[in-house]
Amino acid sequence: MDSTLLRIGIAIAGVVLIAAIYFFGRPRRPGQGRRVGGGFADGNRGDGERIEPTLGEQIADELSASDAASQSELDLGARNEHNDLGKRGDASFEKIVTLYVAARQGEKLRGPDIVVAAEKAGLTYGHMQIFHRLVEGHPERGPIFSVANIMKPGSFDMATIQELETPAIAFFLTLPAPMTALDAWEKMLPTAQRMAELLEGVVLDESRNALGRQRIAHIRDELRGYDRQHEAPPLTKPARW
Repeated sequence: MDSTLLRIGIAIAGVVLIAAIYFFGRPRRPGQGRRVGGGFADGNRGDGERIEPTLGEQIADELSASDAASQSELDLGARNEHNDLGKRGDASFEKIVTLYVAARQGEKLRGPDIVVAAEKAGLTYGHMQIFHRLVEGHPERGPIFSVANIMKPGSFDMATIQELETPAIAFFLTLPAPMTALDAWEKMLPTAQRMAELLEGVVLDESRNALGRQRIAHIRDELRGYDRQHEAPPLTKPARW
């Protein structure tokens, strides 16, 4: 039973990373990736047009969906170690919320810098060789959210961390979480923003757009709705005769 749950968990992580690899590696349409001034746009222009920031570099080796699925599962499975910090007790999930911290144009995120930034942001290195935000005092409840490398196999191997370079890292919140969805988001968002500051990168949403106030508000509304749908039903008092 435990091996089955582990396989499912690995598959889930693989799907998230496959999506990241696909989004960051796919060819851009003409006109995409424009920059505003010396930095990235805040998500929208005054005329309502969405502006997508340019990543530091594109991933050269774009994977097909079927090949990436099998490869990610094999790689993540091979790298699974005995450190269970951040391991989900239940492999089932209903929703995944994703953010990215990406390098600016012409640059990459370096492994040692990621490790230092993760430590300063309160993340714990653990299960599947990635970083997790755990419930303070209750690590056994599993991760509030996790942070992976978008380059396959998705892990941060400490044996080769000095050589690691990547265009972006992925933050993913898997629901249900060990707290309400909105509370989990309110922990993930400032962590991503803090790491972007430390790494001199930029926070992107799940579609690779610079994360603006409008998108943040929309995500919060979605997660409030999710929490309302999953509230425990009120206790009803027995009828009195």
